[in-house]
Amino acid sequence: MKLVKMSLAAAVLLGASAFAIDNIKVSGDAKLFYNTNDATTTNVINHNVDDSLFSKGTSAADTALRVGMTGDLLKGVSFGVTGYAISTLGLENNLVSSTWTGAHDARTGTGATYGEVDDQMWIGEAWLATTMGKTTAKLGRMELDTPLAFSEKWSIVPNTFDAAVVINQDIPDTTLVGAWVGKGNGTNAVGGLGLGTDNESTLLGAGLAFDGGVVGAGANYTTFAHGGAYAVAAINNSFKPLTAQAWYYNVAGVADAYWLQADWACQLVKDVKVGVQYADMSPKGALVVTGDTATTPGTTKDSSAYAVKLAYEGIKDFKISAAYSEVDEEGVLKIANVATNNLGGAQSKLYTEAWMNYGYVGAPGAESYNVTAEYDAGFAKFAAYYTDVTIGTTNALSRALAKPDNTNMTEVALTASKSFGPLDVTLAYFSTDASDQNLDALGTAGSGRQYNTAEAFLTLNF
Repeated sequence: MKLVKMSLAAAVLLGASAFAIDNIKVSGDAKLFYNTNDATTTNVINHNVDDSLFSKGTSAADTALRVGMTGDLLKGVSFGVTGYAISTLGLENNLVSSTWTGAHDARTGTGATYGEVDDQMWIGEAWLATTMGKTTAKLGRMELDTPLAFSEKWSIVPNTFDAAVVINQDIPDTTLVGAWVGKGNGTNAVGGLGLGTDNESTLLGAGLAFDGGVVGAGANYTTFAHGGAYAVAAINNSFKPLTAQAWYYNVAGVADAYWLQADWACQLVKDVKVGVQYADMSPKGALVVTGDTATTPGTTKDSSAYAVKLAYEGIKDFKISAAYSEVDEEGVLKIANVATNNLGGAQSKLYTEAWMNYGYVGAPGAESYNVTAEYDAGFAKFAAYYTDVTIGTTNALSRALAKPDNTNMTEVALTASKSFGPLDVTLAYFSTDASDQNLDALGTAGSGRQYNTAEAFLTLNF
């Protein structure tokens, strides 16, 4: 479940193997995700709930089915179609009170009548691809994985895009990427005349879905941002130990942005890897949050961040890394995914990203540390993650939109994973101590208390 860090765009963005398909191939998986915690809560569907660990009131569950098919239409032309189906199996009014994904439509209850959620089915991918020489073009609905606009795959279903992507590798050791994104089904993406919200999606994202609504209510596809977005990139590894990449984005009517990254397999010290990142997001015009009456449109400033990472892989089956990042205090947008809930819990590609508490490391004024250790014991894989974030003083608009001044978050996560033939099982425990979570009975700002979370992820691959 941990975010997979950046790799070459040719493999990450499109998946090079997608263009060497022999005839028809069908694959997919069935998932069951469960989450429970002991944080105090008042759920929008089931009120006055028990807030103990494994209780119905503080638990979430979902099931998802993914079926995909790829094949060749003719020489040099391939296609892919992926369908998704999600269902709580009725668990939301029996064993749990929340869903994992916001893609369900919800019917909230009043008084003694509990709400319900609907099952959903949709086509998450439907694309055509062709290769001519060293140029590959892909058109249609697809997953994307770029630094600032990507499919978040940590939840039970990912958001996807209606897009067109071209990759060229004519220049030795260099990959050039050009992309147009027209639509997406992520919740509360950067859109409208500024940063807007969708009432239906907000209900699911903030009140019902554990994942904050990575996919919007009904999995509906809407215009990406104000009028779509362009992205161009160059990735180079002429010096083999070093992979350098530069990305530029033009999000119509919302922001210009760029992302620079270099990852170096150090030759001076064996088995040591070093990474650096820098990002900048420059808003266009005034930003508005629908429904936030405390916020008035005004002049906005750039959001920028840098991160560094040091990793050591010299011990057999063991990896350890440490990372640091800092985001300037004057910005408004988070250095995080603009395709999902950027002002909420959108995932970030910064090296310091937490295991599950997203929305902190990319916030204006955030100073973050992360230490990660992973060990493959043969019979199972184990990992430990530590993330510490302190958000200092920010400007008034940042406080209204993102995180308040002097917000602190510490997360400690432990995971164990094992495969039983086609069945992948991951068990996770993490402790969260955040000043803006699990508040006291009065909801006093900064009164957050530590709480525990347990999760189980079952994936049957076929």
